Amino acid sequence: METVDSLYVHAPFCSRRCYYCDFAVKVGSSSDSDLWSRAIAGELQAIHEEQVFRISSSLKTLYVGGGTPSLLSDDSMVKLAGIVGIERLRRKDLEWTCEANPESFDKDKASAWIRAGVNRISLGLQTFQGPSLRWMGRLHGVKQSHEAVKIAREVGFSNVSVDMIIGLPPSLKRDLRKDFEELLSLEVDHVSLYGLTVENGTPLGRAVLEGKQDIISDSQYREEYLFAVDWLESHGYRSYEISNFAQPGKKSKHNANYWSGKPYLGLGNGAHSYLYPIRRWNIRNWDGYCKKALEHSLPLENQENIDNEEHRLEYLWLGLRTKTGLRVGDFTVGVQERFASWTRDGLAVERDGNICLTPKGWLIMDHLTLELEEQLTDT
Repeated sequence: METVDSLYVHAPFCSRRCYYCDFAVKVGSSSDSDLWSRAIAGELQAIHEEQVFRISSSLKTLYVGGGTPSLLSDDSMVKLAGIVGIERLRRKDLEWTCEANPESFDKDKASAWIRAGVNRISLGLQTFQGPSLRWMGRLHGVKQSHEAVKIAREVGFSNVSVDMIIGLPPSLKRDLRKDFEELLSLEVDHVSLYGLTVENGTPLGRAVLEGKQDIISDSQYREEYLFAVDWLESHGYRSYEISNFAQPGKKSKHNANYWSGKPYLGLGNGAHSYLYPIRRWNIRNWDGYCKKALEHSLPLENQENIDNEEHRLEYLWLGLRTKTGLRVGDFTVGVQERFASWTRDGLAVERDGNICLTPKGWLIMDHLTLELEEQLTDT
């Protein structure tokens, strides 16, 4: 039976919900780290007893995301290692990532994470401009962003990733070039680029619906995305996926596992798991999740079995979002002619026998994926 060697653990705690956030978070002035550890242990016990998702004896990736994992107590990662199993974390090429926000990341916490075995950190910086940070509801300032990267380097993190956001409302007058010049000065190893999305039910979504908040136009978003890609690539960061850029040898192994369609296990409220043909997801509400997990019961919200048609669509979509692309020889002559039309239009290039979308193609990736799926369905 296939085993899972990529594990995601959700830490839902946030001091404040950001203006645009629709994640499964628990807002409060502090986190209950002990309850979190016990709930994760309880869910993991239920998974072991179920025997559907079998965790490998040696993990390749462990990713602690959120929420704000840096709100957890300093010893939480040591406890997590014990819950997951120290023996599973011994391989030399293990990638163990923790997310952090600058305002809750200090030298003590960083050092504790290093001692626990964390070797990659992802910092939610977003922008280096105060008005934009305040609009988003972020609790850190520009100085704290610089300090967080400095702390990570001082304690020994050799793989530092940061999140940057594009697509902010024009009324903020955000200077994108200035942001990326400042980003470059930090000399980080990896950049994840996110576009602001307007989600129903968020404060931002309600403000837009009521006409109280302007949003970026499609054409300006396109300009910002293409500028960011060009800037990062011209300064040594290689785009290996639609929104991820890395210095040589610094790609995210964990995220690459998702894009390759390999199995993964998610623990915590709102976390997703996948083992073909099963996809399932946990209860989003923290209290509801805890009630089940502490009883050593599977805290599932729902699950589905993926049919062949959906599996093919996901294969196409995942392939097109990466720089690796899709193998041209795996498709019919008719489909290959469509690939050629994409190339003529500047939406794709053929590289080493693969069709790979360009940044212009990535901007309309969903449309191209459906276009390709429709042609395959008709043949």
